[in-house]
Amino acid sequence: MFGTIKGRIAVILVLLAVSVGALVSNNVRDGAPLKLGLDLQGGMHLALEIDDPQNTLTPEARADAIDQNLQVLRNRTDEFGVAEPLIQKVGNDRIIVELPGITDEDRAKGIISRSAFLEWKLVHPTQEFRPVLPRMDRLIETELPKDSLVGAAEDTAATNLQQQLRESVFGRADSTRSDSAAADSAKEAESTRKPLSSLIFDSGQEGEFLVQEQDVERVKRYLALPGVMDLLPRNTELRWANEAVGQGAQLYRSLYFLESRPFITGERLREATAGRDPQFNKTVVTFGLDRRGGRIFEDVTSQHINDRIAIVLDTLVHSAPVVISRIGANGQIDMGQAPMEEASDLALVLRAGALSKPLTIVEQRSVGPSLGADSISQGRIAGIMGIVLVIGIMVVYYRFAGVMAVFALSLYVVLVLGGLAALDATLTAPGIAGFILSLGMAVDANVLIFERIREELAAGRSTRAAVDEGFRNAMSAIVDSNLTTLITALILFQVGTGPVRGFAVTLSIGIIASFFTAVYITRTLFLIYLERKRPTEPISI
Repeated sequence: MFGTIKGRIAVILVLLAVSVGALVSNNVRDGAPLKLGLDLQGGMHLALEIDDPQNTLTPEARADAIDQNLQVLRNRTDEFGVAEPLIQKVGNDRIIVELPGITDEDRAKGIISRSAFLEWKLVHPTQEFRPVLPRMDRLIETELPKDSLVGAAEDTAATNLQQQLRESVFGRADSTRSDSAAADSAKEAESTRKPLSSLIFDSGQEGEFLVQEQDVERVKRYLALPGVMDLLPRNTELRWANEAVGQGAQLYRSLYFLESRPFITGERLREATAGRDPQFNKTVVTFGLDRRGGRIFEDVTSQHINDRIAIVLDTLVHSAPVVISRIGANGQIDMGQAPMEEASDLALVLRAGALSKPLTIVEQRSVGPSLGADSISQGRIAGIMGIVLVIGIMVVYYRFAGVMAVFALSLYVVLVLGGLAALDATLTAPGIAGFILSLGMAVDANVLIFERIREELAAGRSTRAAVDEGFRNAMSAIVDSNLTTLITALILFQVGTGPVRGFAVTLSIGIIASFFTAVYITRTLFLIYLERKRPTEPISI
């Protein structure tokens, strides 16, 4: 059937219909027949590596972490809705992420690099932390020289000197001001004797302490001193709240006293959705646990009625509600007055899963849409010039046979674009180069066939016999050239990165289409032409 003219025409029409249908379908779905790559529509390029500054991971552990994080990042970008992202491992310790069409780069970076490690921990009783504070104070005093207690002693001396100068000049006319200064001096002196205790206040809630926002960094430095955190009771830890809260005219950040081992982690998370709590008008992320996670949560909460449970995300406490009754597989994370977009991003990364090891961004590049527009424009100009030159040369040199070849090449263009659309491939600047290269190969195949036909005609064969022999004799050279180029394209796709793979995909589709165009479509056009001519009538070639 496929050897007859009608069968050949049917095959060509079906393939053209499929190609046009794929282009139209993509245009309806995405607003464009083809997806454009990072270099054409702009976007963001990130290179990420495992955050391990102390080199504690072995090469094998680092490679395993990269492989696990690779899948997590793919899940996150799919949830984020990025069209045709590129997420690829380079070597054993780097991940390349390309996000075409991204406009909010800070938000994308947050979603990509966020660890999203979720834990539920019990809040430890306050009374077990109070006896530890004096021992921490003594250790901090021994670890830090007196002149490095964050300037506390110097501030006290400066205050006393200023007070003496005021008294010598103005006398003690303002006794109230003097008494206040003395009180401040006493407070500063106490802070040098109790460097940590003087900065941490009891919040009145179990296992929660308050630190003024301006003192948070100082407290962090104290707690980071060698041996300070080792004074905590076994299996306990301190964790900061994710944000400061206002009390009166001051901002305070909570410091929680928690059990170090979580009773459940985000690995048991089944779903997470952003929303608003209508009762308290707060932004929340509701979550659901799997069956085993629900049983664990239910058992723990039933044993800790009136106790507090901290929800810890990336080492920061987001909330620590009191357990009023037994809780099952569903709950929520209170995000206060955070914008809904932030809650949506948190829900997204929770659904996609936590990174096995934290990632750090070691390289970032942004591609503006104007650069992509220039690439498209230059590619369009190069393509038009190439097509015009090909049409001119083929028509002038091969006359009517050249016209048939040009018609076949126009169908080749539709087939290549339709193939890219059907595979949902992304068109890049190297891909445009691959398209033009495969167009040249299609022309080369026609040139081989026409030259063979000319040789047969010069040998005295009839027109039909010359055409048949020309196609048969040129077939081996066409197959060899197309096959070797196709193998090269497949190797490039296997070992190359984003732009190289885009080139390889377009080139591969172009090679297949050019072979089909030269061998099948051009031959069909010749058969239709010869069907209407007498066997002895010469052909214009």
